Amino acid sequence: MSDGDRSIRFCGIPLRGPVFNGSGTFDAIVARRAFGDALIERFPFDAFVSKTITLAPRQGNPPPRLWETPAGLINSIGLPNKGLDRFLESDLPEIAAILKGAGNIPLVVSVMGFSRDELAVLVAAAGRRDEVAMLELNVSCPNVETGLVMGADPSETALAVERVRSESAKPIIVKLSPNTPDPAGVAVAAQDAGADAVSLINTLKGMALHPETGELWLGGKTGGVSGPAIRAIALQQVAAVAERVSIPVIGMGGIASGRHARDFLLAGASAVAVGTESFRDPAAGRRIAAELAGLSLTSESRAPASTIG
Repeated sequence: MSDGDRSIRFCGIPLRGPVFNGSGTFDAIVARRAFGDALIERFPFDAFVSKTITLAPRQGNPPPRLWETPAGLINSIGLPNKGLDRFLESDLPEIAAILKGAGNIPLVVSVMGFSRDELAVLVAAAGRRDEVAMLELNVSCPNVETGLVMGADPSETALAVERVRSESAKPIIVKLSPNTPDPAGVAVAAQDAGADAVSLINTLKGMALHPETGELWLGGKTGGVSGPAIRAIALQQVAAVAERVSIPVIGMGGIASGRHARDFLLAGASAVAVGTESFRDPAAGRRIAAELAGLSLTSESRAPASTIG
């Protein structure tokens, strides 16, 4: 992407710009019902990432599910979704129609499985659909066969990517966890196993207590911290990963302005994703993209990751 021109090619797919949404932070179907076609005609993102789907339906965590922090949000949503079959039958056609009306915005379907075989079924089924441009592997859950979190362990990540790679020729993005000692090592393992791109960071672990009783506030006991509070951590991890891999990196974590987005691009990201800011402003992605387009993108101020941690 050059100054004044937002268009990019990401994993060979042309995009009008580099701004994605974080999975689960913007529901295109609900947005159209709430705000009408005006928001869709000025769709906030250059590529749309679905809510993460699982093989079987999930109710998610019990309420309360959200806690606002002074500089962000803790969520304990628990990935509620209709399951693979109902997503493909009902949600996918509706999302595809919205994205077509918004100017043929590419769709990324996010999937999560509790075993490598579950992931393979999800990737194969979603990858067969013409409406789907790319797939995201949300590898933040424990593998039921080993007890290890797939996205926190390089060998587990590699085995997961290797298992699904033959199930679809479409680009596969691996969503990395920040809750690991070596995110860059996990990214390298994903790349070597056949991932086409990686995205980071996912939320950091956190908890909140009831201000009066001192009991745990969130129904799921703990949750994921997102928003401005994690931006500096995200920026460092993106820089460290970008220095180690040759595949594209999607940077995310507290992006709320075009300047924040530019920082991630200067740190080595090929694209960025907006998450928590969309809860405050559903049109934030478009605003951030416009602000980014007005900024100069140079690498003169970029510091190697090895010099910043």
